[in-house]
Amino acid sequence: MSDADLLFRPVTELAADVHSGDLSARDLVQASLDRIEAVNPAINAFVDVFAEEALATADGIGAGDPRPFAGVPIAIKNNRPVAGKRLTLGTNFSGDFTPDYDHNVTARLRAAGFVIVGTTTLPEAGLLPITETARFGATRNPWDTDRTPGGSSGGAGAAVASGMLPVAHANDGGGSTRIPAACCGLVGLKPQRGRISPAPEIGESFLGQDGVLTRTVAETAALLDILAGPVLGDASWAPEPTEPFAVSAAREPGGLRIALTTTTPLEGTEVGEEERRAVRQTGELLASLGHEVEEVQAPWSAPGLLHLFTASFGPAVSSQIAFLARVNGREPGDGDLEPVTRAIWDLSHTINAIDALSAGYGLQGLARGIVTWAAPYDAIVTPTLAEAPLTIGTIQAIEDPMAAFARTGAFVPFTAVSNITGSPAISLPLFQREDGLPLAVQLMGRPLGEGALLALAAQIEAARPWADRRAIMAAAA
Repeated sequence: MSDADLLFRPVTELAADVHSGDLSARDLVQASLDRIEAVNPAINAFVDVFAEEALATADGIGAGDPRPFAGVPIAIKNNRPVAGKRLTLGTNFSGDFTPDYDHNVTARLRAAGFVIVGTTTLPEAGLLPITETARFGATRNPWDTDRTPGGSSGGAGAAVASGMLPVAHANDGGGSTRIPAACCGLVGLKPQRGRISPAPEIGESFLGQDGVLTRTVAETAALLDILAGPVLGDASWAPEPTEPFAVSAAREPGGLRIALTTTTPLEGTEVGEEERRAVRQTGELLASLGHEVEEVQAPWSAPGLLHLFTASFGPAVSSQIAFLARVNGREPGDGDLEPVTRAIWDLSHTINAIDALSAGYGLQGLARGIVTWAAPYDAIVTPTLAEAPLTIGTIQAIEDPMAAFARTGAFVPFTAVSNITGSPAISLPLFQREDGLPLAVQLMGRPLGEGALLALAAQIEAARPWADRRAIMAAAA
């Protein structure tokens, strides 16, 4: 079996082979490192690779290791601390800042036996749904290297889709796990708000949730089980589920009531015909599986939504730059930030505390209305993207920074809705475009409903599997 074939196997199978002794942790990690060396120069998915440390960790893992994922390689998105490794947030302004502690997700992945082989790329401060930075250059989509792998977890998506990793850490404050999943043909879940602790830096996050990018729903469920749960000192958290998510994902979902919509939440944005067709075909599949399916006009197209979201999201992003300013002992100067980030940073300084709180309250009111409207449905199906993955350089070619930011909203108008409501949502690579690129749909679940959402997603995957599809870069290798 080639390294590429090995790294396309489910992480549960890889872990089982390491546990039984049929596969050594060192051989598995070395296979990942070899693939990174061969493929990453063309994809640019990694900020740093920790080859020596990863192999040393793997050498300490033997057959019978009781940890559920002992010996399986993974990477951390470079906006979460890995002790002793540089944390760049994708910006020149970070320099080579090196935290001396692990983030909660890093620590939980280590505790589960994963071997961290490196950190992956992201847009500056995780701001955009593309992954192109002044500091590290463009990360490329393994399905078409002229296109973006999405963002902000673009490096993670590209690494998994190209077979450099079997799974990768991601996070999502406006779609940043689901967008790369859609661009790269992967499964991406944004869990319920408060499901995964953001410790140790903050006690809660209104918009953002950590997670992973995988090839199958079962893998996503299994990793959610190890990442979920509060940490002492959290300000709020989601209630513990009644059973493991992996168990829920394996259940038949039963007959559900499901809504389909292509109503875009952002005024003036268009949805492509292929995206509309994907939603219709998903509805036909769901009806054939025994579900009650209804096409609806969603009530989330609120005037000024982009401005309202920016007034909340902008300061949240800018807080990362403010953190680096404290580390550096100075404010960002000329050349420290890219134009869009600088524009959001400057805009955030014009938003006073009352305006920021008011924007948050506005989003909460909008969320309550959406959740109330959606209550009769077990799931809402939408496109994940409004169009095909953008060609690299599309956003940088727009001279007006705020116009560039608005253009990214037209690319991904659907994903931020679930960050606003806090409810779980998952992107599934159910179809392919006419040119062969992945074509995804998004399923939005009930509050606290990851288990039911995963069960429905698994049923869809069983009816129309996608895990054997491979990106051009992976297939060629």
